[in-house]
Amino acid sequence: MRNLLLMLCGGLIPSLLFAQAYESTIDYDKKKQDAFVVDYAYPQEAVENAIIKKMDQLGYKGKEEKGLFNKDKGFRVFKSAYITDISSNSMDYAFKVESKRKGTESTIYMVIIGKDGNNAKSQFESSGIDKAKSFLNHLEPIVEAENLELRIKDQEALLAKAQKKMSDLKNGKDNMEKKIKKLQDDIKDNEKAQEDQAKEIENQTKELETMKGKRKSG
Repeated sequence: MRNLLLMLCGGLIPSLLFAQAYESTIDYDKKKQDAFVVDYAYPQEAVENAIIKKMDQLGYKGKEEKGLFNKDKGFRVFKSAYITDISSNSMDYAFKVESKRKGTESTIYMVIIGKDGNNAKSQFESSGIDKAKSFLNHLEPIVEAENLELRIKDQEALLAKAQKKMSDLKNGKDNMEKKIKKLQDDIKDNEKAQEDQAKEIENQTKELETMKGKRKSG
């Protein structure tokens, strides 16, 4: 019985952790809009990269809303796009990805679907709504893959930094060894100069004593 419960829990937990899309309303184009929303436990950049990659695979680049005073800033709009997983008709899709809490791996992904300048969600039957949610839910493997790529990129940067530090340390050691060798050579040259100078002093002392011995007494 205990093993059966563990097996059941093991099968349930992944599904509970899997992202689940839901319906909501968000501000866009100067009004409240019906939208499909999903929360991901991944960084904002990973989710954005996944969305861009998915749409790129479908053949769409999209246009990002920009501008200091643009209230729709951050939305990426795909006009007359065919996402057959959602609808067989061309639709206008406005995507936006936001970090729920800055600096955390908690991101919200919002999608507004439009047609001929109007919000199209009200035109969807229940099956259409389920398709839109399913599309968002099944993006998670791509999000996870993009998150891994970001982590790999970060790890490569850390490795490169560590390798540069090691290279700097080795170069520093080489420079110090060169300085030490030069100092050792300078010491040897100094010692030889001292020996030569001592002989010179000895010779000059003898010469002085010889001169003094030639002095006439009285």
